[in-house]
Amino acid sequence: MASHDGFGSVAFEPKNPPRTSGFVFWNAERNTPGAGEVTVALPEITTVPCVRLPMAEALPALLRLKESDDDSARFWSTAATAALKLAEAGRLLPGLTESDVDAWRAGPLEPADAAWLRELSEAMPARARAIPSEGNLLPARYPLLRAFLDAVADTLPRTPAAAQAAGVKAFAAAPSHRVPQLRDWAAEVAAGLDSGVRVSIRIEAPGDDFTIGRFSGVVQVHSLADPGVLADAAALWAGDDRFGPRARIDVMLALRRAAQVWPPLEPLLGAAVPDEVGLGDTDITELLTTAAPLLATAGIDVHWPADLARDLSAKAVVGGGDAPPADLPSFFAGGTLLQFDWQLALGGAPLTAAEMDALAEAHRPVVRLRDQWVLVDPALAAKARDRALKPLTPIDALGAALSGTTEIDGERVDVLTDGWLAALRERLLAPPEPQAPPRGLAATLRDYQMRGLQWLTAMTSIGLGGCLADDMGLGKTITLISLHLHRADGPTLVVCPASLLGNWEREITKFAPGVPVRRFHGAERSLEDLGDGFVLTTYGTLRVDPEPLGSVHWGLLVADEAQHVKNHRSGTAKALRTLTSSARVALTGTPVENNLAELWAILDWTTPGLLGTMADFRRVWAKPVESGKDPEAAERLSRLVRPFLLRRRKSDPGIAPELPAKTETDRPVTLTAEQAALYEATVRELMAEIAGSEGIARRGRIVKLLTGLKQICNHPAQYLKEPSDAVLDGRSGKLELLDELLGTILAEDGAVLVFTQYVAMARLLERHLAQRGIGTQLLHGGTPVPKREDLVRRFQAGEVPVFLLSLKAAGTGLNLTRADHVVHYDRWWNPAVEDQATDRAYRIGQTRPVQVHRLIAEGTVEDRIAAMLREKRALADAVLAGGEAALTELTDEELADLVELRSRR
Repeated sequence: MASHDGFGSVAFEPKNPPRTSGFVFWNAERNTPGAGEVTVALPEITTVPCVRLPMAEALPALLRLKESDDDSARFWSTAATAALKLAEAGRLLPGLTESDVDAWRAGPLEPADAAWLRELSEAMPARARAIPSEGNLLPARYPLLRAFLDAVADTLPRTPAAAQAAGVKAFAAAPSHRVPQLRDWAAEVAAGLDSGVRVSIRIEAPGDDFTIGRFSGVVQVHSLADPGVLADAAALWAGDDRFGPRARIDVMLALRRAAQVWPPLEPLLGAAVPDEVGLGDTDITELLTTAAPLLATAGIDVHWPADLARDLSAKAVVGGGDAPPADLPSFFAGGTLLQFDWQLALGGAPLTAAEMDALAEAHRPVVRLRDQWVLVDPALAAKARDRALKPLTPIDALGAALSGTTEIDGERVDVLTDGWLAALRERLLAPPEPQAPPRGLAATLRDYQMRGLQWLTAMTSIGLGGCLADDMGLGKTITLISLHLHRADGPTLVVCPASLLGNWEREITKFAPGVPVRRFHGAERSLEDLGDGFVLTTYGTLRVDPEPLGSVHWGLLVADEAQHVKNHRSGTAKALRTLTSSARVALTGTPVENNLAELWAILDWTTPGLLGTMADFRRVWAKPVESGKDPEAAERLSRLVRPFLLRRRKSDPGIAPELPAKTETDRPVTLTAEQAALYEATVRELMAEIAGSEGIARRGRIVKLLTGLKQICNHPAQYLKEPSDAVLDGRSGKLELLDELLGTILAEDGAVLVFTQYVAMARLLERHLAQRGIGTQLLHGGTPVPKREDLVRRFQAGEVPVFLLSLKAAGTGLNLTRADHVVHYDRWWNPAVEDQATDRAYRIGQTRPVQVHRLIAEGTVEDRIAAMLREKRALADAVLAGGEAALTELTDEELADLVELRSRR
């Protein structure tokens, strides 16, 4: 099978001197320049077409074969990369061939390099070494790979310029030069090429007696050429010649480095035979704590006696005994503290109290435990002496049990859980117990909705809250109505955006007929004669009039579209926290829109204290996760929040199989000449202002620049704030494309939602489409609630085909399944927000395929933002960047690159 560049399989053909070696590309296509034939040594002798290339020409070709479908080509491409990295690191040594010809070789090799290259050689496929050879036998793998490395090293330094600069021809010019007079010099230079050594220290106790407190550190020598060759330094000084002529020098150099970081090794430097050094208990303690890591940085490993156990470990144990509290909700709400202690284990088996006492009383680095000697880190002994830790609150203990770790004095440690707390953890992690549908529910729940109800029932029954974070349109409302019916525990207060009041009231009346429902909203609002039904209010009402709602103890408190209180410092979020209830549930399709602080704000409301204070959460979780510096932090956080956050997507298997297909398309448009001129002038003007400002003023000007450029991409009339009679046609690439899309959609009797961030742009679209005779209606943040409900009804009834919507005001809560097309006229900073807007149409009840169109101005900041959003969409939900706020922190150079107008390629 042919590979790239017309070549097929690849084999290295070594020659002497190494720089005359080359590659045979066999099974090459017949029309490849330089094609010939070669007889290759396979299980049978075969003649195939080939191309022979010298090293200088073969190397560039090899580097292009990383993705070849031939294993031999991929192997030699990998080997070529490794050879070039060795050369880049200066791993080149001059030497002579057997015929005294000048040659460069790759080396010296570090231990890690030598080990990796041996592993690479073992992976060499037969095709990679199928070359003509004596007896038609395949050559040995490692020597062939070593010869290739030398061939690369011998080829690279040889150019006419190198020879001229050096003033000599040997080792610089390509032609061979015999220099037998350099034989002794070359042998000395290359002595450590593949025969270098590595030094380690082996710890011993005289007679294996660990009671006397005397030890010795024995110097060991390892061969780099053959990792299996090992001897004590005493044997090397006695004449062991397996390590090469420079071995003693290399050992002394290594010991000098080691003594600089750990002085107890200094006696070896003055010894006639640097074979061993005496060590005491204090030295062993230093090795255990600080010295061994320092020696490792100097290239010296420490080996402990095999019969000296080193698997002593410590974990923190939290538990509240075997019997659970009689009232879990009261327990989690109260001030009871749980015991928290260190537990040491040997080989994974916990130590008894007596054994920990013995360990605490020991003052040596080795202790006798369970009929064996154990090496004891002083830090572990300190934990045995002072086992009691600061007691934990119930919610802190539960968090430690779920994540499996906690932080003690700035150190992250593993946590064990026992007793009823361990049982509770398993209960939270296990699938919830089945339950019958609640009485009074006039609907049949889907399987995933039933599982959501069971999960909410389990969490709220023990006094813990939860966040139901299903995609929009999967039925969170009916699930909460079912939870209210199941709990029958007093009134339920639902706090939601004003646009959703009507939807909640209709759903409650439909699915829970007979259950009282009232709105606490508008001029006339009352909580008199409150029974066990629903009360619906808005975030705005709660913010301006929290006292009446705060005077009631609610059986269930629900925050719908909970991302509205993602800023825990806002007045709305503070007002929500003043309300008391037996259980709290947050509903949202986007638990994290921009950063993990939003997740904290939601879960700290549903389950206070679970994630600690905001400052602790940022330090322990948000920064490690969002920076990517601690890959395990995201998994630990996931374990912690998993029981409290139920996230289902429409795309999950079995969630919404009845939903039709959804197609998303980025539709690039070209700026008009007017738009391009405005764009470049705005960049020049505002970038100059930004360059001369700093702090808050600079960030404000960046936001002004980004906003202005997006408005220019929408339509010049929006950016210039032109009067209502201004001409709109022919001035915007987006508007032209929208006209084309609507012409096709409406001709097919379709219906479309058009989202924009800007109400001003929506009004321009409304005027433009009216002039074309297209029926539209507009919903924005200032639309009164009754009119919103009427607009939704009219659209769903098919009275208007085009619904213009403000993204912030209409991106959540509405049910607009009449639409089979969604147009995002301009882009938001977070794809999750756009997804929520799209879900006004793509939700349960939609029967037609939905097409999503995103309009993007080519070559502009929108183009670069679109690329950033694609990357952001691919990230885990827990790792989202900071949106527009992050862009204000760009340097001038980065910002200029972001906003530059680039020509279409």
